[in-house]
Amino acid sequence: MSISYRINEEVRAEDVADVFRSSGIRRPVDDLARIRTMLEHANLTLTAWDGGKLVGIARALTDFVYCCYLSDLAVRKEYQKQGIGKELVRLLRERLGEKVAIILVSAPEAVDYYPRIGFDKCDRAFLIPRTH
Repeated sequence: MSISYRINEEVRAEDVADVFRSSGIRRPVDDLARIRTMLEHANLTLTAWDGGKLVGIARALTDFVYCCYLSDLAVRKEYQKQGIGKELVRLLRERLGEKVAIILVSAPEAVDYYPRIGFDKCDRAFLIPRTH
């Protein structure tokens, strides 16, 4: 298996929803219009491919000079623990440079994962949650 990585490759909402569903990340996978809009409004997307199959995605919003919000990092379950998520973050960091902070909100199940790939835990964040 040879994984290739692409930057800002156009992806179908259905394929992204499949990756989200498989990965375990909680996203509105049954609302393809919402997934499509999420993709359209991201300004930096990195994807991982096994041939023509989308196997991972990092979707971000950034100003490219100061901060980047990593909104989604998801890898299909059968492709997890192969370094794909770590590589997506490395490529994101490479693209942004060291002057840009990468910020994310972790799902409770993934809290232990992010420090292993270079993130520092921050206890100064605040959140106004979605209502749906």
